[in-house]
Amino acid sequence: MNRMNKREVARILEQIGILLAVKGENPFKSVAYNRAARVIEALDGELHEIIGRGELSSIKGIGNAIGGKILELVSTGRLKYYEDLRTSVPAGHLEMMRIRGLGPKKIVELHKRLGIESVDDLERACRSNLLLSVPGFGKRSQEKILSGIGHWRKHADRRLYADVIRQADWLLSLLEGRKEVISLSLAGSLRRRSEVVKDIDLLASSVNPAALSSFFSSLGVDEFREQGETKTGILLDSGIRSDLRIVSQEQFPYALHHFTGSREHNTAMRGRAKRMGMTMNEYGLFSEAGPIPCSSEGELFSALGLSLIPPELRENMGEIEAAERGEIPRLIELKDIRGVLHLHTSSSDGSAGLEALARAAGELGFEYIGIADHSRSAQYAGGLSVEEVRRQCSEIDEYNRSHPDFRIFKGIEADILPDGSLDYDDETLALFDYVIAAVHSYFSMPEPEMTGRILRALAHPRTTILAHPTGRLLLDREPYSADIDRIIDCAAEYGKILELNANPQRLDLDWRYCIRAKKKGVRIAISPDAHHLEDLKTVVFGINIARKGWIESFDCINSLSAREMAHFLYSRP
Repeated sequence: MNRMNKREVARILEQIGILLAVKGENPFKSVAYNRAARVIEALDGELHEIIGRGELSSIKGIGNAIGGKILELVSTGRLKYYEDLRTSVPAGHLEMMRIRGLGPKKIVELHKRLGIESVDDLERACRSNLLLSVPGFGKRSQEKILSGIGHWRKHADRRLYADVIRQADWLLSLLEGRKEVISLSLAGSLRRRSEVVKDIDLLASSVNPAALSSFFSSLGVDEFREQGETKTGILLDSGIRSDLRIVSQEQFPYALHHFTGSREHNTAMRGRAKRMGMTMNEYGLFSEAGPIPCSSEGELFSALGLSLIPPELRENMGEIEAAERGEIPRLIELKDIRGVLHLHTSSSDGSAGLEALARAAGELGFEYIGIADHSRSAQYAGGLSVEEVRRQCSEIDEYNRSHPDFRIFKGIEADILPDGSLDYDDETLALFDYVIAAVHSYFSMPEPEMTGRILRALAHPRTTILAHPTGRLLLDREPYSADIDRIIDCAAEYGKILELNANPQRLDLDWRYCIRAKKKGVRIAISPDAHHLEDLKTVVFGINIARKGWIESFDCINSLSAREMAHFLYSRP
């Protein structure tokens, strides 16, 4: 059984709240489900363990009705109430929920007054200025909705890596136990650890392809199965499509390379093979004398005069040339991470206190953490007043005195104000071991102004790290307009650190910019931006993107020990 974790259960509860609102149900019901979603996501420990101890019913915000639905989700992986609710709402309304600027109330109003039932209906209405006749909608909101529709169409078939990889791991676990399987692997964009993916690609070699294909087909929704001799496609209950390709064991290394991609990498590799007098495809590598046997991807690369290229780097971004020179980097790994610096406590908008965060980090093998609550301008997130800053600094000092084997560093996530100044005066900023500067407002500033704003913040002597440098939210919000190349150059000039925010919806700095930052000598901080204890584990998603960005352990300040980090922070001007 694919046991649901807290994040997945919370997402479904949140979806129920949205669906109830779209249907025009009692708003208190919708609020109750949204509140329960936040409660579940913020819980300490695994949800199935909490249920096993009989503690679910005692959690504030989880009543009997919602608690019963959570039990059904965790025990069966499905929820009939949710499935029935989804079928009762027009599919077009669910799609419209993904458009920025639209919420349940607006969708209900548009349906009531204009009969809008789909994104296509909505787009036609916008282009005909029909929304201007609906109370609460004006020309500006209509333009925003049109822009949101364009964004939705661009990303409609994409999903976050973090939302898909667990489903993929579940499929792999089921297939690995089959006697028909010889070799098995992820392929496609998931294997390359791309930040967003379209579907799940799996590759297997088998002694009985027909039996394996039949079993795989049984895992999907009945009406969406596609079964052929070498490829079987299914649609999971979650709406994610998965394709299983089955080849012979002799073909497996070649097929694994081919179906891992990327298309650009494969094209360049075939071109190299051709220049060497060979041909290459998903079934093999061939010279004039016949097939060239390779029992692994490593042997395949070797036959082409290359060292093994990790899947993450296969984007035709110089990896083939580096492999030819024997200069593929030793990419950073999770075991290289000694600590993290971007954590929020219950003093601002986090759910845990100092000691709980330190304990959870220690259990993950970290030597230190850095607390970086929001600054005072972020009132929506419980930003700290100067008095609260001083109180928290004292608490951290006291913790460090009584816990010599673990270190908490004093930091702040200081808002970059519109003029590029930071959110506290220099005297207050001097209280911190480090300062993370972040843009949290005025996202629509023109590029020259936004770039200048960030450059001024980077030039501030107290700035240590620039948080989520482009401001993007994957599949939701485009990066703000800023010249990232100039920002990287400025970070290099002033010796500043760029954050790679590991939140699965951010993964910002983008891996393509990580490559440039590395070339410029700018170091990276992989940060979970944790608001709950469970968020500490998202570091792995940051590792994925760092690897795609050619980052090695010495490029990342998280590889410093607690002692080295203290020296690094305290020796800065």
